[in-house]
Amino acid sequence: MFRVGNPIGRVACRVRVEGDEHLPSSGAAIIAANHLSFFDSVALSLAVPRPLSFVGKAEYLESWKTRRLFPALGMIPVDRGNARRAYGALRLAAGVLAADELFAVYPEGTRSRDGALHSGHNGVGHLSMTTGAAVIPAGIVGTDRIQPPGTRVPRLFRSAVVRFGAPIEPDDYDGNSRDRRRRITHDVMSAIGELSGQQVAAA
Repeated sequence: MFRVGNPIGRVACRVRVEGDEHLPSSGAAIIAANHLSFFDSVALSLAVPRPLSFVGKAEYLESWKTRRLFPALGMIPVDRGNARRAYGALRLAAGVLAADELFAVYPEGTRSRDGALHSGHNGVGHLSMTTGAAVIPAGIVGTDRIQPPGTRVPRLFRSAVVRFGAPIEPDDYDGNSRDRRRRITHDVMSAIGELSGQQVAAA
């Protein structure tokens, strides 16, 4: 089953959505995706029929090109150079989930410059475990052709695909907190790799 994005998405960037039956129609969930392009958050927002929040660099609010766009898309700004503020962003994310809404995260932490899938940070496992929200893995394909790293303007009328996989439930994992975080994150990244078709970066 697949669903094409809204009319803007169909005309401007042709986002095709696969596996949308895995997206909950209500309630909290974490959407965890690979990160290829600045355009990924736009593609996810087009692919998901519900409001979607995500963490983004606070620097985006300093640019006239993104200071209005990204907050409108649901961005929660985070200062990645300030550990206390980064922790505050996770608290805000937990608040989004507590309100039975959707929160998107890129476990790699930054965009892939070589096209490979890099290791995920355990924050996604921590967020899932502490909130009880399931993780919906997502594989994004083609956004690096719409807006390659380093380019400022999207190349419209190119195609992208967003694939969603089966939910990963934190209650399915036992053991101590550290082990659960690690295993949830590992399984999320494995699912993302299968959905995106990316090679795993060398350790």
